[in-house]
Amino acid sequence: MEKLSKFKKIFNRIYHQLFVENFDKKLNFEFPKDYSRLDMINYFIKKNDYKSYLEIGCDKNQIFSQIDLNKKIGVDPYSGGNVRKSSDDFFKENTEKFDLIFIDGLHVYKQVKRDIINSINFLNNEGVILVHDCLPDTIGKQAVPRYKMQWNGDVWKAIVDLRQRDDLEIHTCFVDQGIGIIKKENNSSTLKIDKKTQDLKFSDFYHNHNEYLRIINLDEFKKIY
Repeated sequence: MEKLSKFKKIFNRIYHQLFVENFDKKLNFEFPKDYSRLDMINYFIKKNDYKSYLEIGCDKNQIFSQIDLNKKIGVDPYSGGNVRKSSDDFFKENTEKFDLIFIDGLHVYKQVKRDIINSINFLNNEGVILVHDCLPDTIGKQAVPRYKMQWNGDVWKAIVDLRQRDDLEIHTCFVDQGIGIIKKENNSSTLKIDKKTQDLKFSDFYHNHNEYLRIINLDEFKKIY
């Protein structure tokens, strides 16, 4: 993740407050401490006997190194994984399909949406896409440009955007900063909103996050999936 100088943190924060949004309410998200993104990944692998795995954004291999599959690819332009290039470049050249794709790359709406759409094209029919960092609890954690080290970005907007499609079944599980779950199935609860996704603010998320992201808890997740 990009390192921020003290000057850049201050500059980005002032810019965001003046030109993007100034909203100080916070959400009280208390995620379960005993269930992580790795637990969810392994849950899907074991339950569905998945054989292939793709990870977009590997950082220091916190997750990638623990995936016990022979066919696994980790894509990151800076560190970790086993493919050193951007996700856009990887998808341009890729010919493989995968059972499970985990997206944890650049946490900016347009890039996340592009990563998801590209992943759909290389997802096996019974496969699943998981998207990390969907539930920021403060405006600072989702602000773009970023001004905090602990940062979810506006990943949530990509989920909101794609929940308006009829051909994708999407939930967001209330674990580990929010994990989006995407399958290539008919949408059983298509989202309808009046605003364009790019115009949504954190205040919209604050008031509508349950509806926007179709949030489910861990027990509900295990019943559905």
